[in-house]
Amino acid sequence: MVEETIARLITEGFVNEERFAQLYAGGKFRQNKWGRVKILAALKKRNISAYCIKKGLEEIEEEEYLKTLINLIERKSLELKEKRTFVKKEKIAAYCIQKGYETELVWKLCRDYTDCT
Repeated sequence: MVEETIARLITEGFVNEERFAQLYAGGKFRQNKWGRVKILAALKKRNISAYCIKKGLEEIEEEEYLKTLINLIERKSLELKEKRTFVKKEKIAAYCIQKGYETELVWKLCRDYTDCT
């Protein structure tokens, strides 16, 4: 009976893994400011298929993603009272990486972004 109900829900579109992945990725990015790495890990933890994860991550526009990361860097830079430039950049990068942004991208923006110093 349970399997029949689940099958019916899937065929009628009430249970949709792809839609879940899209809403989850978009929501976590826009509301919690999570990066792709953290979203990917969370979706894998929920046993979402690779195809649906890919579709979910496509919900995040590249331009909006970069703007959000730059805003996180700006905000963290203003919060920190650290005087030593290298230590400040390390703290900012660690914060952004912990939020799930790609390490290389974080360091590139942190180096290129002038307010990060």
